[in-house]
Amino acid sequence: MPSLEEIEAILQEGRIEEAIRLLDEYISSAVVPSDRAYYLLGNAHRKLGDWQGAINNYLEAMEINPESPARNAYSIANDILDFYNKDMYNQ
Repeated sequence: MPSLEEIEAILQEGRIEEAIRLLDEYISSAVVPSDRAYYLLGNAHRKLGDWQGAINNYLEAMEINPESPARNAYSIANDILDFYNKDMYNQ
Protein backbone atom coordinates (compact mmCIF):
# COMPACT_ATOMS: atom_id res chain seq x y z
CA MET A 1 0.00 0.00 0.00
CA PRO A 2 1.51 3.34 -1.01
CA SER A 3 1.87 6.10 1.58
CA LEU A 4 -0.31 9.21 1.46
CA GLU A 5 2.72 11.14 0.16
CA GLU A 6 3.07 8.69 -2.73
CA ILE A 7 -0.66 8.85 -3.48
CA GLU A 8 -0.54 12.65 -3.38
CA ALA A 9 2.31 12.56 -5.92
CA ILE A 10 0.20 10.32 -8.18
CA LEU A 11 -2.66 12.82 -7.87
CA GLN A 12 -0.36 15.72 -8.73
CA GLU A 13 0.84 13.83 -11.81
CA GLY A 14 -2.76 13.84 -13.03
CA ARG A 15 -3.39 10.13 -12.52
CA ILE A 16 -6.64 10.96 -10.79
CA GLU A 17 -8.56 7.68 -11.17
CA GLU A 18 -5.55 5.74 -9.86
CA ALA A 19 -5.26 8.12 -6.90
CA ILE A 20 -8.97 7.69 -6.10
CA ARG A 21 -8.64 3.90 -6.19
CA LEU A 22 -5.58 3.99 -3.91
CA LEU A 23 -7.20 6.45 -1.51
CA ASP A 24 -10.33 4.30 -1.30
CA GLU A 25 -8.12 1.31 -0.45
CA TYR A 26 -6.12 3.37 2.05
CA ILE A 27 -9.28 4.61 3.80
CA SER A 28 -10.93 1.18 3.93
CA SER A 29 -7.80 -0.46 5.38
CA ALA A 30 -6.88 2.29 7.87
CA VAL A 31 -7.14 1.42 11.53
CA VAL A 32 -7.42 5.10 12.46
CA PRO A 33 -9.37 7.40 10.11
CA SER A 34 -7.17 9.92 8.30
CA ASP A 35 -8.46 13.42 7.65
CA ARG A 36 -5.63 13.87 5.14
CA ALA A 37 -6.77 10.85 3.12
CA TYR A 38 -10.31 12.24 2.91
CA TYR A 39 -8.94 15.68 2.03
CA LEU A 40 -6.87 14.22 -0.82
CA LEU A 41 -9.85 12.16 -1.97
CA GLY A 42 -11.93 15.33 -2.01
CA ASN A 43 -9.26 17.04 -4.12
CA ALA A 44 -9.26 14.12 -6.55
CA HIS A 45 -13.03 14.27 -6.97
CA ARG A 46 -12.85 18.04 -7.45
CA LYS A 47 -10.29 17.58 -10.23
CA LEU A 48 -12.77 15.28 -11.99
CA GLY A 49 -15.51 17.87 -11.62
CA ASP A 50 -17.37 15.72 -9.08
CA TRP A 51 -18.25 18.55 -6.70
CA GLN A 52 -20.60 16.44 -4.56
CA GLY A 53 -17.90 13.81 -4.07
CA ALA A 54 -15.39 16.53 -3.19
CA ILE A 55 -17.68 18.16 -0.64
CA ASN A 56 -18.62 14.83 0.96
CA ASN A 57 -14.96 13.95 1.45
CA TYR A 58 -14.07 17.41 2.76
CA LEU A 59 -16.89 17.04 5.32
CA GLU A 60 -15.53 13.63 6.37
CA ALA A 61 -12.06 15.14 6.84
CA MET A 62 -13.48 18.01 8.91
CA GLU A 63 -15.41 15.58 11.08
CA ILE A 64 -12.16 13.78 11.92
CA ASN A 65 -10.15 16.98 12.33
CA PRO A 66 -11.96 20.33 12.48
CA GLU A 67 -8.66 22.10 11.69
CA SER A 68 -8.04 20.05 8.53
CA PRO A 69 -7.08 21.91 5.34
CA ALA A 70 -10.36 20.46 4.06
CA ARG A 71 -12.11 23.32 5.87
CA ASN A 72 -10.63 25.85 3.46
CA ALA A 73 -11.17 23.57 0.44
CA TYR A 74 -14.80 23.09 1.48
CA SER A 75 -15.31 26.83 1.75
CA ILE A 76 -13.76 27.44 -1.67
CA ALA A 77 -15.85 24.66 -3.25
CA ASN A 78 -19.03 26.18 -1.84
CA ASP A 79 -18.04 29.64 -3.11
CA ILE A 80 -17.46 28.23 -6.58
CA LEU A 81 -20.76 26.34 -6.59
CA ASP A 82 -22.63 29.40 -5.33
CA PHE A 83 -21.12 31.43 -8.17
CA TYR A 84 -22.02 28.83 -10.81
CA ASN A 85 -25.53 28.33 -9.51
CA LYS A 86 -26.28 32.06 -9.37
CA ASP A 87 -24.80 32.53 -12.81
CA MET A 88 -27.14 29.90 -14.27
CA TYR A 89 -30.10 32.18 -13.58
CA ASN A 90 -28.57 34.92 -15.74
CA GLN A 91 -28.53 32.97 -19.00
